Amino acid sequence: MFKHILLPTDGSDLSKKAVAAAIEFAQVIGAKIMVFTCMEEYPFLVSADAGHQTRREFEAHAGSGARARLNQIVVAAQAVGVACSTDMTTSTTPYKEIVEAATRHGCDVIFMASHGRRGLAGLLVGSETQKVLTHCKIPIVVYR
Repeated sequence: MFKHILLPTDGSDLSKKAVAAAIEFAQVIGAKIMVFTCMEEYPFLVSADAGHQTRREFEAHAGSGARARLNQIVVAAQAVGVACSTDMTTSTTPYKEIVEAATRHGCDVIFMASHGRRGLAGLLVGSETQKVLTHCKIPIVVYR
């Protein structure tokens, strides 16, 4: 059935639960995992205000944290015999990066978490999972 799973993660508690479920899923079906994260863009405007991190400091800190999270997932997957590699990007539109990563790596399914926001909260906050569902052409397993 599925042979190559894209596993987007943002480091949240729900995402961590989805990671564990995806690794178990991959182990059962004999698939490999491409774990992916999309870091946020530098959130500050260029100004004379020195009260926030520089772009370089922000990107170094964000990249270091992202690589550490990804490496933990690789170790957990490999511990149960699941082949796992990583990819990360930076963008203001994570859903587009998730869809592009799935295409770039030849994944045949995306396994991702959803907070399950409904109603006004879902409309106002938006859902990266919903956007991926809308824009992606391959199957998506949504973990809640």
